[in-house]
Amino acid sequence: MQKRTGLRAYDEIVQAATVKQLARECGFELAGVAAAAPLTDDIAHYQAWINAGMAGKMSYLADHRADVRRDPRNLLASARSVICVGKLYNTPASDSADDTALIAKYARGRDYHDVLRERLEELARRIYAEEAHEWRVCVDTAPLLERSYAREAGLGWIGRNQCLINEPQGSWFVLGELLTSLAIAPDTPPPDRCGTCSRCIDACPTQAILPNAAGEWTLDARRCIAYLNIELHGAIPEELRQAMGANVYGCDICQDVCPWNRRAPETSDPAFLEDFGASPALESLAYLTAEEFRARYRHTPVTRPKYDGFLRNVAVAMGASGEERYRQPLEHLARHASALVAEHAQWALRQLKLEHLVAENVEIEQRKACVEAPHS
Repeated sequence: MQKRTGLRAYDEIVQAATVKQLARECGFELAGVAAAAPLTDDIAHYQAWINAGMAGKMSYLADHRADVRRDPRNLLASARSVICVGKLYNTPASDSADDTALIAKYARGRDYHDVLRERLEELARRIYAEEAHEWRVCVDTAPLLERSYAREAGLGWIGRNQCLINEPQGSWFVLGELLTSLAIAPDTPPPDRCGTCSRCIDACPTQAILPNAAGEWTLDARRCIAYLNIELHGAIPEELRQAMGANVYGCDICQDVCPWNRRAPETSDPAFLEDFGASPALESLAYLTAEEFRARYRHTPVTRPKYDGFLRNVAVAMGASGEERYRQPLEHLARHASALVAEHAQWALRQLKLEHLVAENVEIEQRKACVEAPHS
């Protein structure tokens, strides 16, 4: 938080257009303003989601920080406006081989937390040159209902997959906020334009998008692939492992199928175009040492599940493939010092055995059919 006195009065209204122009100059494709006030309905929905247990083991969403989320002024007492920004991270499509590990697009470049924080601080300083103000930068680690305030700031609506969707530009955005003591004219929320579309719901392999008690679509984090391979630190429920496919960090499926992303623009920002091994071969990841893992991904979000958690994900992806070629790397992981990694590798090896037995049975049935077929 920064404070300066002596230039102009804190309560002098800054033109929203000026703020948005400065945000664009700082590299943000989306920018808008919301009032720094509680969003009663959103808080009620959030609390109901927590009470239903849908946050899973993400205790940071349900502990005392849940109360902090009720009002932006709990983060900055003098806050009068929330400047909401969106940073495009959509990278060009790449041809992925069938042995490629899938890493969510937002995690393939530089860690967006660092990118957003640096540019929001720059924005705060640029506004400060126009008007003295108190401010605080928030990225998604701050206890703030950021998608709700982004909606109020006119950046988009919250889709059924719970992503913020901007009508002309889609949903490939990471969000950030600048709380400020300045009174800035707020924007207007856009209408919800999901209509009757259910593509994200139908495409989710683990059926994580569900109706809540009120009949509204919500995300059960306990079933979400991104939760399972990032936020969950222990064993992944066996009944969900097969459906996770090749996703070793995050998941883009519900955004890939969204019609609003058909013509989504691609980023030209070097921060999201840096090559940190976005499409690695699964087999190569199985042999990463802890030091190699940290060196390869230290500037990205991929380190969040830590080394053991990442290898756990790699083992699950190999098992989900059912490919016999992964037997050797899985046997390597099954001997890993981490009990977590070893257990998931052992599960994966059982999947390969099951696939082998199924293939054998199919071959036997085909041979029987040939023998029993009447000769012409």
